[in-house]
Amino acid sequence: MAAAPPPISGPSAGRSAPHADTVHGTVRGAHERGVAVFRGIPYAAAPVGPLRFRPPEPPEPWAGVRAAVDFGPTAPKRPYAPPLDRLLADPSVPGEDCLNLNVWTPSPDRTGLPVLVWIHGGALLHGSSVLPLYDGTAFARDGVVLVSLNYRLGIEGFGVFPDAPANRGLLDQLAALAWVRDNIAAFGGDPDLVTVCGESAGAISLGALLAAPRARGLFRRAVLQSGAPDAVPVAEGRRTTELVAKRLGVAATAEALAGVAPAALLAAQGEVTAKGTPLTGGNAFRIVVDGELLPRDPMEALRAGAASGVDLLMGSNTEEYRLWFVPSGLTEQLSRARLRLALLKFRVPRATARTYRANRPGATPGELLGALATDVLLRVPLNRLADARTAGPGSTRLYEFGWPSPVMGLGACHALEIGFVFDTLGGPDAVALAGPDAPRELAASMHAAWVRFATSGDPGWPVWNASRPVMRFGPGAPRLVRSPRDDELRGWPPYR
Repeated sequence: MAAAPPPISGPSAGRSAPHADTVHGTVRGAHERGVAVFRGIPYAAAPVGPLRFRPPEPPEPWAGVRAAVDFGPTAPKRPYAPPLDRLLADPSVPGEDCLNLNVWTPSPDRTGLPVLVWIHGGALLHGSSVLPLYDGTAFARDGVVLVSLNYRLGIEGFGVFPDAPANRGLLDQLAALAWVRDNIAAFGGDPDLVTVCGESAGAISLGALLAAPRARGLFRRAVLQSGAPDAVPVAEGRRTTELVAKRLGVAATAEALAGVAPAALLAAQGEVTAKGTPLTGGNAFRIVVDGELLPRDPMEALRAGAASGVDLLMGSNTEEYRLWFVPSGLTEQLSRARLRLALLKFRVPRATARTYRANRPGATPGELLGALATDVLLRVPLNRLADARTAGPGSTRLYEFGWPSPVMGLGACHALEIGFVFDTLGGPDAVALAGPDAPRELAASMHAAWVRFATSGDPGWPVWNASRPVMRFGPGAPRLVRSPRDDELRGWPPYR
């Protein structure tokens, strides 16, 4: 049975608080720091009972006014394992109605405001919309309606079964975007001026949505932070599901796993995926080319012209790898022999490896591997996608985040840029990665660029062209740099 909704008041109660009329009923939020905030609004029914492992269904309408002050339940998940748990917060809110979203707006009485929808990362296993890092106050302060959402994770959202639809987490994201289309005007937003922004697994999800025919028309612009479009065949995506089922001693079907206690299911999927990282590989849940939501590989579709009319802002951090390699000790412990094996795995030509060594004198084997992996999985694919879009109607711009965090020697690592984009550097989760003295002026510049992009499609620097311009954020003031061509990296391998 679904969890009971928040308390419902009479229609005349608390009218000094901000209200909005959605298609499912009226919600009451709160005024906080000069903006209106609505939290925990259901965009779909609780995915439990007969709806578990099924596509999202609309929520039940409610009478009266529904309180929307507190964050709603988060998707079933476990915290990050050590040592990442010291750097990445992953709070949970109990309850079954995990398909919910939050809205920050200057005022629901405004009209025609640009909208930014945030899709969180977390390797499709972790994360939620409740992190202080994702607080939308600064966007609403600057005239943008910010929407953040939860979606199903792990085997609930991305397990591959013969008796259930694939990519359920993506279907959740689509349902949230449809909710935005149908309801955001009640919060002051323009449904025809929607930008979707995702980071890490959220960016990979967004890459799939850009290529999905069902998502056409739901957004005008997209921001991909530290995640390139990627999907695998169904058979490959099913392997992790089969390993989880084997560990539990049940068939790898939705019907069989529906009978497993949620805590046992989370424990099994944690054990199966424990040794993998987004850069080094390992067992993981992946988006799959299912022939329905995704008829073909999303990168192939986008390079062939899918979403050609959508403005794109894409980029990565200079030292993405350091989030995984530094806390684990891999930067110092990786041997030259393991580096050689990794180069074979990534199909890196010897000439390319020599170029990287020459450009990084004194680098350890772990640092060389990390730099290569960052480029193979992020920078080069995003550059090639930008190359393919130069003749299309949608603009494409690239950025790089290069400010190095002093915390543990993390450098310009994965996820570090988020606090700068949201202008939330003072929050505890931002301080954990960036330290207490991160440059507020750099956050102001980066945040303003995202606001400009959501508002006009122009963040403030040239579109990608033959000169390959990239806006580099830090250290120091933002400045334009040039990204090297593949041939300048000496025989870079073809995109996988």
